[in-house]
Amino acid sequence: MEFRSCAFGSTDFDACLAIRMEVFVSEQNVPEDEERDAFDETALHILALVDGQPAATARALLKAPGLIKIGRVAVRAAYRGTGLGGKLMRAVEAAYPGAAFMLDAQLQALKFYAKLGYAAEGPVFDDAGIPHRRMVKQPV
Repeated sequence: MEFRSCAFGSTDFDACLAIRMEVFVSEQNVPEDEERDAFDETALHILALVDGQPAATARALLKAPGLIKIGRVAVRAAYRGTGLGGKLMRAVEAAYPGAAFMLDAQLQALKFYAKLGYAAEGPVFDDAGIPHRRMVKQPV
């Protein structure tokens, strides 16, 4: 298993985008124009490879000094339930030692993020037709 930081427009970024299109657009019916946004150009993208094959991705955005927003966390179906998602999240967090983190979790993923130390806050809201809830994790 390997985790790579990807620059916008690179071949690795294209692999990240392909995973996002597969998971969010094809599987979850998120409109493609909502999946891609201007934040892709400035975000840190992480690509997870398993046996050299693109398997998962996430992106991180600096929201304020010491506050990182993680998003676009996507794991290909064949790799779900293997622990890859948790390792991916830890790889993103490791890129920002001492930072606090926030994310907007789909409701079915709340338990996954809670196991990683994230706490839900605020009301449920709609994002691309999918119920979400804000989650936060304070620095350790």
